[in-house]
Amino acid sequence: MASGIFAVLDDLAVLLDDVAMMSKVAAKKTAGILGDDLAVNAEKASGFASTREIPVLWAITKGSFLNKLIILPVAFLLSAFLPWAVTIILILGGLYLAYEGAEKIYEFFVPHKHEKEVKSKIELSESEILAFEKERVKSAILTDFILSIEIIIIALGTVATEPIVSQILVVTIIAIIATVGVYGIVALIVRMDEVGFKLIKNSKKEKSFTKSLGNFLVLALPKVIKSLSVIGTIALILVSGGIFVHSTEFFRNLLPALPSILLEFIVGLVVGFIVLLLVNAFMKIKSMLKK
Repeated sequence: MASGIFAVLDDLAVLLDDVAMMSKVAAKKTAGILGDDLAVNAEKASGFASTREIPVLWAITKGSFLNKLIILPVAFLLSAFLPWAVTIILILGGLYLAYEGAEKIYEFFVPHKHEKEVKSKIELSESEILAFEKERVKSAILTDFILSIEIIIIALGTVATEPIVSQILVVTIIAIIATVGVYGIVALIVRMDEVGFKLIKNSKKEKSFTKSLGNFLVLALPKVIKSLSVIGTIALILVSGGIFVHSTEFFRNLLPALPSILLEFIVGLVVGFIVLLLVNAFMKIKSMLKK
């Protein structure tokens, strides 16, 4: 009886050791997309009132966990029975990410597109602020859903030949890291100024390291947020371009002399603006038909 228990424990230890090794490999494979995920979601979670940053971020985090709960079982089933469907889903997700990135670039050069956003947040009523937050949270969760699909599919690809138990454990670990790690760092970023103000307040000397650090954090936050907006837009283009290049033979062989990152950016940018033009044309036709 005792020998049987020890044999089971030994098998479990071997399994956990294998899972740990495979998780490291999967983490390396998904490191790039995790970095993009961080940049995109940090930009999405910023721009709220100080008292609303953590509640909004927590709402997005819960949505991210729900996304993973939906995606994981579907990914395992599709990988086992309909592997071709995974590619189609990835491409559809890539189209959305490319569109969102192109739309951000378009809005930068044509800022009058959304007239309702011209109104200052100070003039907004409480109900309008809550509606704005709800809209931003929905957008962030949708973007997280598409990025989560990419992360999970890439992680699944690294263990595709392993037993199903190992697949489930490894991909689940990566999914948890993708949520806890990314949104934990995002929380630190958006609360930089609050930490800075506390350091300044608690500093008793006029010239001290804590006060200098506090001033640095307060002054750095707007620059960090602004840079994350740019990085997040570039990340959307790169992720979408990566999906198209790695999923289709045409894009993969389009410009073989170019570095892969440059090819992915060009492909994502071109496809994004094509989708943006189609969406804008559809919206104009729709508005004309209503008249």
